[in-house]
Amino acid sequence: MYREDFPILNNDLIYFDNGATTLKPQKVIDAVVDYYSNYTANAHRGDYDNSLKVDMKYEEVRTKVKNLINCDSEKEIIFTSGTTDSLNRIVFGYMKHYLHAGDEVLITKAEHASNVLPWLELEKEIGIKVKYIPLENHLVTIENVKNSITEKTKVISLAHITNVLGDVRPVLEIGKLCRDRHILFVVDGAQSVPHIKVDVKQLNIDFLAFSAHKMLGPTGVGVLYGRYELLEQLQPTIVGGGMNSSFTSTGEVEYKSLPSRLEAGTPNIAGVIGMGAAIDYLMSIGIDTITEYERHLKHYFLEKVKDIPKVIVYNQDVEGGLIAFNIDGVFSQDTAVYLNHYHICVRAGNHCAKILKEDLLVKNTCRISFYFYNTEEEIDKLIEVLRNSEDIFKIVL
Repeated sequence: MYREDFPILNNDLIYFDNGATTLKPQKVIDAVVDYYSNYTANAHRGDYDNSLKVDMKYEEVRTKVKNLINCDSEKEIIFTSGTTDSLNRIVFGYMKHYLHAGDEVLITKAEHASNVLPWLELEKEIGIKVKYIPLENHLVTIENVKNSITEKTKVISLAHITNVLGDVRPVLEIGKLCRDRHILFVVDGAQSVPHIKVDVKQLNIDFLAFSAHKMLGPTGVGVLYGRYELLEQLQPTIVGGGMNSSFTSTGEVEYKSLPSRLEAGTPNIAGVIGMGAAIDYLMSIGIDTITEYERHLKHYFLEKVKDIPKVIVYNQDVEGGLIAFNIDGVFSQDTAVYLNHYHICVRAGNHCAKILKEDLLVKNTCRISFYFYNTEEEIDKLIEVLRNSEDIFKIVL
């Protein structure tokens, strides 16, 4: 589906590592090249035609993001360098000033490092308590969320879809629970926004973070969404040009209003413009269409792989389009190198979820992550290679 729009697929390549980053369609490439070739200028810093065009193109993307996630205002959209940057700003720009020693933050052992390490740093810095919602068969249940909440719980911070097992968390129910109990709800949307509809109002999300490069856009650009009244209280973690109205030698400083106050320095203009083109492209296909097709591909793979007993799949019963697997008795990186011999790209390792092994009891896995440009024929090739893996160590070694 739409494979002709992706120049890289003209090469001899089967790309199943979309959870790490997605391929880029020609329209996104063209949008970035057009900026660099035809109207390069800085944003919000000039009074000439090219600069004004940049301002218009840049701010148009804020509206596209607003419509994509259905928030109330463009002022609730902050451009960052990606999900990691966005989550760090939430933790150190807002939570550091909102939370107090002894306050509890609930996460899980399946979270990406970007949704674990900032909280652990804040725990050391101000004395909050990071607690882990128990997983049931490696999954989050609303019952376990409820049972983990105490009178000290101030924040629940979860991935909407995890990056290893691909489970889709019950975010609607968790969001309602948080709203009813006056708990802030932070959502890592890196693996959800590119694949399923995310409505921040319907889901009662207070803060949302996601990256452009996982949804066909350029690397080095992402989004921090926050409810306006919360962003108003979020302190800049980076200060400098573009975000201040005035400052004096005597220390008097006045910062701009949202969103400029949280976008210091020259932004990744080409990246933002490329992200806008990616959103246009995704919307032309339809997020629901993408969701349905990915799930079809996953079920197709699971049906085919059942006939290969040496392949262990760890997440057969989850909704997301990720497959975590190993070949019995083979180190995951060796499997990845073996598949690479046949130009099949998968991810191997702990996938930045280094404490999930405490629950999964497996340190490293191979991960297949589908997107709408993958095909049944590519899966057939993968199945053939996995079935014929008796010679794996001849190839790897």
